[in-house]
Amino acid sequence: MTKQDPSAFEQVFKTHFKDLHAYAITLVQDDAMAEEMVQQVFFKLWERAGKLTISGSIAAYLYRAVHNESLNYIKHQKVKAVHQLYVAHSMKDNHESSASKKLLTSELEKKIQEALNELPEQCRTVFQMSRFEELKYAEIAERLDISVKTVENHMGKALKMLRARLVDFLTFLILLFHL
Repeated sequence: MTKQDPSAFEQVFKTHFKDLHAYAITLVQDDAMAEEMVQQVFFKLWERAGKLTISGSIAAYLYRAVHNESLNYIKHQKVKAVHQLYVAHSMKDNHESSASKKLLTSELEKKIQEALNELPEQCRTVFQMSRFEELKYAEIAERLDISVKTVENHMGKALKMLRARLVDFLTFLILLFHL
């Protein structure tokens, strides 16, 4: 069969298409995909007709070509399925991790606020100005009209009390995020 002989090609197509399609369905379990693969085999046959040397029957060649197309399709579907599972799993992990982190961050903020509320007023004020407003000790001392050494003492006391109050929760967070 040569590319220049459309009637011979048409005859081969009409003779074998139906059986090749049925064979492809048994391999890929998808009617539309089976039809597309058989059409692809015939397209390649048409494109290569002048260059192609077929030893044996054309039917054997066509069945082997459909078989190979089907195997390639099945391999591709498996790769696609694995990739989809990976993406779904990654998204689920990221979502769960993100949700867990938000919950823990919220819980940490709540615990910190509770611990801050338990501090003596002056310690709490100094701590908030230092950590939340990011003021230097000298600036805090000037604003509160106290000495820098007093600011240092209040910060030391505040940090000691916060550490004691939050030690169990912080240990839990560190273990959770590093395991």
